[in-house]
Amino acid sequence: MKKTIITAMIVCVTAGSTDAGNWTQFRGPKGMSVVTDRLPAELKESNVKWKTDLPGRGLSSPIVVGDKVFLSAASGPDQSRLHVICLDSKSGGKLWERQFWATGRTMTHEKTCVAAPTPVSDGRRLYVLFSSNDLLCLDLDGNLVWLRGLTVDYPNASNSLGMASSPVVADGVLVVQVENDSESFAAGINVNTGENLWKLDRPKAANWTSPIAIERDGRELAILQSSAGIHAVAPRSGKEVWYFGGGASTIPSSTFGPDGVLYVPANGITALQPGSSTKDVKELWVSGQLKPGTSSPVIVRDRIYTVNSSGVLTCGAIKDGKRLWQIRMEGKKFSATPIASGERLYCVNEDGLLQIIDCSGDEGKVTSSLALGEVVLGTPSVAGDAIYVRSDGHVWKIGG
Repeated sequence: MKKTIITAMIVCVTAGSTDAGNWTQFRGPKGMSVVTDRLPAELKESNVKWKTDLPGRGLSSPIVVGDKVFLSAASGPDQSRLHVICLDSKSGGKLWERQFWATGRTMTHEKTCVAAPTPVSDGRRLYVLFSSNDLLCLDLDGNLVWLRGLTVDYPNASNSLGMASSPVVADGVLVVQVENDSESFAAGINVNTGENLWKLDRPKAANWTSPIAIERDGRELAILQSSAGIHAVAPRSGKEVWYFGGGASTIPSSTFGPDGVLYVPANGITALQPGSSTKDVKELWVSGQLKPGTSSPVIVRDRIYTVNSSGVLTCGAIKDGKRLWQIRMEGKKFSATPIASGERLYCVNEDGLLQIIDCSGDEGKVTSSLALGEVVLGTPSVAGDAIYVRSDGHVWKIGG
């Protein structure tokens, strides 16, 4: 198999932590968008601890490891200059920045950009994927470990709208979905070398969902979602463990709840009970009333929350998918997935209005909001009792 990989020697890599205080991937711990941190109960200007300039466009979420905040960005007329940035979480000051030239296609829809996928960290290293299919591995001090141009190896692996799937680390393997209308695949990448451990052909259809890692029967599985349905694979071998057909969304991603149920954006929301094989997978319920837009579902205790593209927040019961209530939040367009903390949801609309929804009553209620004044499409992140929100031009730390 042809692979183009550039590796770099590292003098020292200090093992980090993946404790609950960190936010190491898209949608945070276990990809659930749920935190136990005590976030601000009210939003006001004094909650903004810092605001830092960014050098280019980006829809990717910040991730946080210890006292470091990592982001990706893309700049230049054709977004061919790729940036990986590290900020100090306390001050917002830049600790380091690394720049690279894109080796793959940088054409995207005007609403998205090359820095759309969110980076992921295993606590020791940082793995950054761009829409150009450039995959970078750096240590937490910014030293290059390896880089790989996936489009060099697989020239037709792209689409005209841009790629947006965020990678995940499952059972020590970096899992990427590079799915499109032509050369569509998923791969398990050796985190030490950047080489393929396995590669699977995937449905030839544009897909912007992100893989997630779930634990089942004492082992970790990677969940791959596409228009064909759900595939659960063993991260180290790529071997299929189970499959559920019937189709699924190609934009919002599935969420694995604390009840061990997989909530899939399919025909609205489909609740699946995973099994040890395909025949053991059970469809628990399907609810068209809970259909999300761009954002992924959020599970909090016995409730599921979804947001459609027009800002309608729907609350349902996880036992049967029955809709409990709906409210319309402030703003006309929403892309980001909400963050849940206790009885509150924190949502940001595309106009950059961050708002708190109190879900403790019989119906949700917007109780506070803060206008950031810039377009925000990416999902917020949380670490150390603070919310991190980014636009193309800035990243804010709110609370903490």
